[in-house]
Amino acid sequence: MKLIPPKTKGFVKKIFNKLTWDIDTKEKSIYLTFDDGPTPEITTWVLQTLNDFEAKATFFCIGKNINEHPQLFEAILAAGHCIGNHTYNHLNLWNTDSKIYKEDVLKAEEILSFHKENYALKTEKSPQQNHQKLFRPPYGKINPKIAKHLLKSFDKIVMWDVLSYDWDKNTTAEQCYQNVVKNTKSGSIVVFHDSVKASKNLKYTLPKVLKYFSKAGYQFLAIS
Repeated sequence: MKLIPPKTKGFVKKIFNKLTWDIDTKEKSIYLTFDDGPTPEITTWVLQTLNDFEAKATFFCIGKNINEHPQLFEAILAAGHCIGNHTYNHLNLWNTDSKIYKEDVLKAEEILSFHKENYALKTEKSPQQNHQKLFRPPYGKINPKIAKHLLKSFDKIVMWDVLSYDWDKNTTAEQCYQNVVKNTKSGSIVVFHDSVKASKNLKYTLPKVLKYFSKAGYQFLAIS
């Protein structure tokens, strides 16, 4: 299952030019993102691996998973990463009524806000200072009408310019790694998944990506 075929990506970016596909920067900065968590089997490992390289990232969390694993969600905040909305039930817009989709996004945002506020109360810290409200559509599926509606509530709808295909059973771990290193440049937004399905490829690829670009003088930043 491909999110956006590479040959159509340029056309899609022109149509959805108000969406964020990469970050305009003159610095050697890369923006790693992780979708579909928090997931106990892999998210903790991701956090430790990022910490080993002093890297920050953005986690697009599913609201249902936050409710099921609130301590893991708080661990993401405690590590100084940024959080984005990935709907409550990981809905595919193209198979979902628009009203139901909007309600699902709103439900996820309420969950995000509740747990961030709860974290702030418990720790007496204000997480994600200067953090913008971010949204990423599951499967990368969006339409102009929904995009326009969501941009009234969110600062950015974040897409990507580099897709690792870590979840794809037909993509080997080495292919996953090559997908990232061959296509990433300054300002790139890279998509990984902290999910069980992606864990095998991710565990191989993420440390190698962090090492490769760190040696090349890049920094890894959250989208904020």
